[in-house]
Amino acid sequence: MRLVLIGDGESPHLLKWARALSAQRELELWAASSRRFAAGFDAVVPAERLLALDTKPDVAGGNVAVLRHLPRLAHWLRRLDADWLHAHYLSSHGTLAWLAKRLYRLRGRLVSSAWGSDILVGPAQNAALRWVTARVLRSSALVTSDSQHMAQRMHALGAREVMVFPFGLDELPPNIDAKNERLFFANRLLEPLYAPQRVLDVFGAVAQDWPDAQLVVANDGSLRGALERTAAAAPWGARVRFVGRLDARAQDHWYRSARWHLSLPRSDSVSVSVLEAMSHGCVPVLSDLPANHELVRDGINGVIAAGDATRAAHSIQQLAARADEVAAANRAWIAEHAIFPLAVQRLVARLHELERAA
Repeated sequence: MRLVLIGDGESPHLLKWARALSAQRELELWAASSRRFAAGFDAVVPAERLLALDTKPDVAGGNVAVLRHLPRLAHWLRRLDADWLHAHYLSSHGTLAWLAKRLYRLRGRLVSSAWGSDILVGPAQNAALRWVTARVLRSSALVTSDSQHMAQRMHALGAREVMVFPFGLDELPPNIDAKNERLFFANRLLEPLYAPQRVLDVFGAVAQDWPDAQLVVANDGSLRGALERTAAAAPWGARVRFVGRLDARAQDHWYRSARWHLSLPRSDSVSVSVLEAMSHGCVPVLSDLPANHELVRDGINGVIAAGDATRAAHSIQQLAARADEVAAANRAWIAEHAIFPLAVQRLVARLHELERAA
């Protein structure tokens, strides 16, 4: 079976998809990028199977510059005669793949993978984005989603079959190390969407009763300076460290050390960083969003912070006595539901089934 990825080849997420797909037997993988390809991509997909359009797509839509390259892409797709056109991010690459198939009468069938804002944000912005997203969904034999919440939105827009699995981990990390029971770790971007002030609010409420509590804030963003000033002015400010962007090794260190992981954005699907934290035995403290309820039952295997920092702090303190039990249960859930190569294996098996049924 010949499958061609159509997406942003400079994205590490598309490279992760390529790695997982290339490991599947009886699958010949090709890839077309609206931009270029990240270093190392040709170690996963042979260079002769890659097409770089070298454009600058806007993930919010309106990709006129990308659409100008539609004939080049379509002629390349016609020559390779793929069985499946696998588009990633519906408002840009999904549109490109749909138009190529429709206008150039390609044999290959469309399978689409949504990444989040292309479903949760874009269609609500204007009628044009909603229309084109719906057309891509209706034209896809199969679509993938990383949460049930997003899958419901996709069905409402006309999707026929939706396969749901998190954009999970390549493998489960080693057994949990000894934890610092009072250490909190946060690593989302320090931007308004991710509401990092909420992280400080919850930690501040906890710190009133736990004088040995500590918070490590990783990552960077436009709000970092204001957050550092807020923390410095608080009575617990000396217990907060801002460590900036971390490489994978440093991030794993904090995952292994911290007992608690704070992720409190205003909008989100299933977050990879939350899955990583849970796999390392961190107890998740999450914002009150539909996708987060798919991971956490409040007070059972984590905390849903529904806007009240004091209440969230109380829930954290209550859950602390069962933290080891919660960590073990969450790791078991990750092993069963959020190992990405296994999910991709199921996806490819379903594509084979659809081929046989055609």
